[in-house]
Amino acid sequence: DNTMVLYGSNLGNASSHSWKNLPLLLAGGGFRHGQHLAHDPENNTEFANLFVQMAQTMGVETETFGSSSRTGIDGLELA
Repeated sequence: DNTMVLYGSNLGNASSHSWKNLPLLLAGGGFRHGQHLAHDPENNTEFANLFVQMAQTMGVETETFGSSSRTGIDGLELA
């Protein structure tokens, strides 16, 4: 699979304009399908970590993106 689609919002809670606990949908890209990943909202995972993992999956040689703290998202694996 050579297509990735990322859909989401820039607000986790619209009434408080919170950027924590963002709902996202990621499809394709050779990732293992049929899973739901939930992370602890009190211990946020950097959104930029997902961008690093997506870029690496597309063949981009990078270890960081913006405020990333590591190179991936726990539980998000290639098929």
